[in-house]
Amino acid sequence: MRIETIKLIVSYLPLLLLALGIGLGLWGIHWVLIGRLRDLGNERKLPRQLLILALSLIAVLAVILVLPIEESSRNRLIGLIGLLVSGTIAFSSTNLLANLMGGILLRTTKPFRIGDFIRVEQHFGRVTERGLFDTEIQTESRELISLPNAYLISHAITTTRSSGAIVSAKLSLGYDIHHSKAEPLLLSAAEASGLKEPWVHVLELGNFAVTYRVSGLLEDTERLITAHSNLCRSVLDALHGNGIEIMSPTYMNQRPLGEGFTTIPKQIEVPSTIDSEGVEHLVFDKAEEAERREQQKHQLVKEIQDLEASLKEAVDTDKIRIKKNIESARERLKTLEESEVK
Repeated sequence: MRIETIKLIVSYLPLLLLALGIGLGLWGIHWVLIGRLRDLGNERKLPRQLLILALSLIAVLAVILVLPIEESSRNRLIGLIGLLVSGTIAFSSTNLLANLMGGILLRTTKPFRIGDFIRVEQHFGRVTERGLFDTEIQTESRELISLPNAYLISHAITTTRSSGAIVSAKLSLGYDIHHSKAEPLLLSAAEASGLKEPWVHVLELGNFAVTYRVSGLLEDTERLITAHSNLCRSVLDALHGNGIEIMSPTYMNQRPLGEGFTTIPKQIEVPSTIDSEGVEHLVFDKAEEAERREQQKHQLVKEIQDLEASLKEAVDTDKIRIKKNIESARERLKTLEESEVK
C-alpha cells in the first residue's frame, strides 16, 4: 500500500511542481504589473489584466499537457476546454464582443479624452465617461447619452482640440454692400467677442446675396457654446450699428416694403451683451467634474512618481518624510478612484 502511494506521489510530482511554479510565476507577474503599482488607473490596468488572462489560459493548457493520463483522455480534456471557450463566445452577444473590442481599440488609439467635445454623426457633447462597452457624453441640453463603442469606431469622430477651437458664424448680405466695408466690421465683431486672430471668407455668390463666414480662435474651449452666441451678438451689433442690413434682397420679393424702410432695430443704450461667464458650467457639469477628477489623478500619479524618484537619492533623515508623503498621495488617489466608482 505504501509503495503504491509513493508511486502515485512520484507520478504526480512533476504536475505538482509545475502547478506550483506556474502559480508563483503568475503571482509574480501580477505583482510586477499591477500589485506594486497601486496608483495605476483603470485604463492602464486593462492591457495588463488582459495579458495576465492570456497567460492564465496558457498555464491551464500547460498543466493539462503534463497530466499523467492517457493521450486520448488528454485530448478530450483539451477539447472540452476549447468547447467551453468557444461556447462562451458563441453564446455571448455579438454586439457585446464588438463593443468590448471597440473599447479596447479606443483606449489604444485615444481619439479623445474625458472632458473633450466630440461630434459623432448627429451627437455632440462632452465626454464624461469611457467604459469598456460604451462611452458617455453630456449634450448641450444637459442630457447624458451612452454611445456604444462599436458605433464610435464605425463612424467618424470629430474632437475639439483642448489647445483651441475655431468658432464661426455665417450670414448673407446683399450685393449692394461692398465686401471691403463688410469684412472689417465682421473682423471687429469677432475681436469684440473675444476670439483671437479672426478672418473672413466669402463662401458663396448667390443669386440674391453674398454669403460670408467670420471665424476666430477660441483658446478656452470650455466656453465653446457661449463663444458662438457672443460672436453672433457682436456681428449683429457691428453691422446694425453701421447701417448694414443682414438680409437678402429676396426679402422685398416676399414682403414688399415702402421705400426707405429698413429692418435695423433702433439703437438703444444697453450694457455689453458679451457673456463672459457662459452656461457651460451648468450644461456640462458632469463632464467638467469628470475632467477635473482626471486631471487630479494625473497630478497625483506624477507627484508619486517624483517622490519615488527623490526617495532613491534622499538621505536617511529625509526618507521617512518622503515615504509619508507617498503614502498620503496614494491614499488621496485611492479615495479619488473610489469616488468615481460611486
